[in-house]
Amino acid sequence: MSVQQAPVIPPPAGGLPPRSRARRLRSSRGAALRGWAYAAPTALFVLVFFVLPILLVGQMSVSDWPLLAGNRGFNAPDNFRDAVDNRFFWDSVVFTLTYTVIATVLLIGLGLGLALLVQESGRWKGFLRTAILVPSALGLASASLLFYALYSPQSGPISPLLEALGLVEGPVSFLGSPGAALWSTVFLIVWRFAGFYMLLLLVGLQGIPHDVFEAARMDGANRRQTFARITLPLLRPSLALCTIMCVTGSLLAFDQFYILTKGGPDNSTITVVQLIYNVAFQGQNDLGIAAALSFIVLAALVVINVVQFRAMRAPEGK
Repeated sequence: MSVQQAPVIPPPAGGLPPRSRARRLRSSRGAALRGWAYAAPTALFVLVFFVLPILLVGQMSVSDWPLLAGNRGFNAPDNFRDAVDNRFFWDSVVFTLTYTVIATVLLIGLGLGLALLVQESGRWKGFLRTAILVPSALGLASASLLFYALYSPQSGPISPLLEALGLVEGPVSFLGSPGAALWSTVFLIVWRFAGFYMLLLLVGLQGIPHDVFEAARMDGANRRQTFARITLPLLRPSLALCTIMCVTGSLLAFDQFYILTKGGPDNSTITVVQLIYNVAFQGQNDLGIAAALSFIVLAALVVINVVQFRAMRAPEGK
């Protein structure tokens, strides 16, 4: 008695059976829907708090838009011309750039020095990290109010202490002159943010393999050569991040100057962002010109950040 074998049915010419293809299609569609569902909250947040405000500011920048009651209408490019013609515009630009250069150099330099110090220290490493990082936990407005009280020549402790030590003959007005106000504010910013940049650069330092330093020592490289030819090149991504964050934050400085100096003395410490605030809510009360100033600042930030990205990503030697 012979056993008859079942005929072998060849697979369909299209590859998978229709039912399997439909199942796989439903699965891919479900994965895509889940992806959109995960991204939807972030997309909604960006739309509501970034895209729509920029569109509104764009409309305001080309329109008559008084803070209080008044007629609104298209007036481009009058707002941009009035923004540039503002008597404090170029002074605020120069001051903001000066402050940005000083703050960036000090913060990056001190942050890198503290990161190297903490990395090299032994038993005191944990204590140093905590002590240096503690000021970063304080809000900038709170830190500014604290330093405003410390700088006060009447009630602050710094001026009487300097007098008691014989370093000065009378009360010191830390915010009474343009130079003193600038450097007093810079000191506040360095105290507040040095620990934060130290932490970022310390993470970058710890990401450098120790084998590279061992190989350099075996080749006879000293500390200066190791730092210049190994540490700095390999720390370039962290330095780029810190530089971009520091420059952007300094160009948008407002809280510290508004609390410490109010733009004084004699309007010598007005930043660009503070000028926008003054135009919008003090004096002119013109949101249209303030919006035009905001767009000018936004364009400058985009250009500066693009230049920084290209400079930091450029190959060495070029």
